[in-house]
Amino acid sequence: MFGLRKTLSNLFNLQKVDEEWYESLEEALLLGDVGMSATQSLIKQLRAEAKIQKAQTPEDLKSILASLTEKLLSKLERPQNPLEFLPKEENAPQIWLIVGVNGAGKTTSIGKICHHFQKNGHQVLLGAGDTFRAAAREQLIAWGERNQVAVIAQQSGDAAAVAHDAVKAGQSRHQDIVIIDTAGRLSTQAHLMDELKKVKRVINKAQETGPHETILVIDGNTGQNGLAQVKAFHEALHLTGIVVTKLDGTAKGGILCAIAQEFSENPPSVLAVGLGEQMADLKPFKAAEFAKSLIPN
Repeated sequence: MFGLRKTLSNLFNLQKVDEEWYESLEEALLLGDVGMSATQSLIKQLRAEAKIQKAQTPEDLKSILASLTEKLLSKLERPQNPLEFLPKEENAPQIWLIVGVNGAGKTTSIGKICHHFQKNGHQVLLGAGDTFRAAAREQLIAWGERNQVAVIAQQSGDAAAVAHDAVKAGQSRHQDIVIIDTAGRLSTQAHLMDELKKVKRVINKAQETGPHETILVIDGNTGQNGLAQVKAFHEALHLTGIVVTKLDGTAKGGILCAIAQEFSENPPSVLAVGLGEQMADLKPFKAAEFAKSLIPN
């Protein structure tokens, strides 16, 4: 259960709605990583709808808040999620570039995405573009063996060279999708972000339609720092998607509301959320389902 859901459950079990109740709701949303802007917007809309609908009980307001939250999160849902509807490229594979900070769960997410596509009958190739850490390369190779897919890797060399080789191998082997890992980095490290831009340029030169997806993996436990990561990586790389991991633990879940509020137009889509350690625990993002996981029934 997300921490925010538990807090709201207690709040909606109260008997009456007054100013103190609204103040407690604001505090709960802020503590649940919803962020100041989204919190203020949701409460403003909730007050207005409560007045229109003459809602007076916490139960009435719970239903309204659930609808408002779903509406906000719907901005992050892509109608044709490529995890469910992978587009076919003419004579070329789909290229996915995966980025994020150390510890967010990039490599594990790649393994789960690979498993997901294989289960749906797609041919997958992996590129071990995290050349900074030998352990990361070995981890991806292990995921490749687990999924029985090939991994393009180099003992030395830079990430751009690996990305180039992976794209070319994907083309020659007629793969449906090539997923390229990258080294974890802080969004404040300009020279490392520049290296990611180089990787993206090299992919585009190797295949002019790629990368088709540039996906940021964020840890659901990082709170508002996750929003800062999305903003920084989006500015540098023009993200197309986000994967949120580790939502099965102590994560509060509200960070997606903060992201939706921050990007008023054309936000990067949330493609998937990680809800456990098993291969099948990476689920395509559905705004309605996620809103229900935040707001108690």
